[in-house]
Amino acid sequence: ILAPASFAQARIWLDERIRFDPDKPQIAIYNMPFVYRLQPGHTLSIKQLTHALHLTVSRHSSLHTSLHFDIQKNLLMQQVITHEDRNSNNNMLSIIETTYETEEQLNEILHDEKRNPHLFDLAQGLVFRCHIIYYKQISSNHLLSHKDVLIFNFHHALFDFPSMKVFHH
Repeated sequence: ILAPASFAQARIWLDERIRFDPDKPQIAIYNMPFVYRLQPGHTLSIKQLTHALHLTVSRHSSLHTSLHFDIQKNLLMQQVITHEDRNSNNNMLSIIETTYETEEQLNEILHDEKRNPHLFDLAQGLVFRCHIIYYKQISSNHLLSHKDVLIFNFHHALFDFPSMKVFHH
């Protein structure tokens, strides 16, 4: 599905190009990270989380939509990337696993999620990522606990704050 981008999408896309050299971006201003921790005593299966995230990305086309400028039409276009375009669902979602031992290390990871301009690729439709941050070591039983951290990070060109309510459900 190919259609003109919305005014808001075009504004964000253009703003990134005006403020920053696309070949050497310095900082991201449209990353939208949301941080989650489990309640003490609760666990979360990584397998179930991954499955739920893939279903969410498949169900919501904005989470697999690319933006590109059409020179002939002189217009920013959006295109829903299909499974056939990707060859595999795994390419529609980025899931990263790392560890931390100190609050300082965790804060560095959080800062990187917020400011790193290389996390998303709007032209490829990679606009959502999940960063699983384990406390001290990656879980051998594939379960998250209350000391582990989840960051769901979205690019604002294809996700807004009202969308977070939908994502929560």
